[in-house]
Amino acid sequence: MVVSLSMGWRRLLFANWPLEPNRVRPHLPQRLSVDTHDGKAWLSVVPFTNVDVRPRALPSGTGVALPELNLRTYVSYEGHPGVYFFSLDADGLAAVLGARLFHHLPYYYADIDLAADDGAVRFTSRRRHRGARSVRFDATYGPTGSRYYADHGSLEGFLTERYRYYTEAPDGSIRYADVSHEPWPLYDAEVSFRENTLFAANGFDRPETEPVHLYSPGVDTIASGSKPARELRTR
Repeated sequence: MVVSLSMGWRRLLFANWPLEPNRVRPHLPQRLSVDTHDGKAWLSVVPFTNVDVRPRALPSGTGVALPELNLRTYVSYEGHPGVYFFSLDADGLAAVLGARLFHHLPYYYADIDLAADDGAVRFTSRRRHRGARSVRFDATYGPTGSRYYADHGSLEGFLTERYRYYTEAPDGSIRYADVSHEPWPLYDAEVSFRENTLFAANGFDRPETEPVHLYSPGVDTIASGSKPARELRTR
């Protein structure tokens, strides 16, 4: 079943750690290649909230809210860039089950609280998915400085301007979905982490490098249904 979704992504933190590509490669499906910027692979922790999530055929205002926390990296499939999610925690059981079934995404059910106060966002998440590794996350983040848009070829553009994600289906095949939205309005971000076990839960040692933090108030997005990646070979 191909289901195209409309949604708004709001109050996002992109917390990004550089690391050597050989630390990421073993965690990816074989057909995906590590994408790098200045020779470095990147792991990104992204807490945010979805608003008005709904099938594209339904009118605006009929969707649901869905706070989410994900760990992702940057990949390509036969030259087509995108992102790959190691895990996605979300506070909505039906949405988690639907994303696993129809989009082959590694979603997990979690209790998530998000509160904004004077520009700062407090985001806490506790994974409650039966049989899954524990994840605990607690951070406060917010924008600093002036708004800007990423320049073409910049690190900020590499980390945020991605319009496709890849997944691995149960049969081992690679699938993808396209996402469309306006360029991200960005700010530098101030961040305080109190707890973050996403790396360990996904089999990574915590990076010892200094992260790059970006904040965005958000964009409205359309995501296509899941499609076989072999279709990209003809493009």
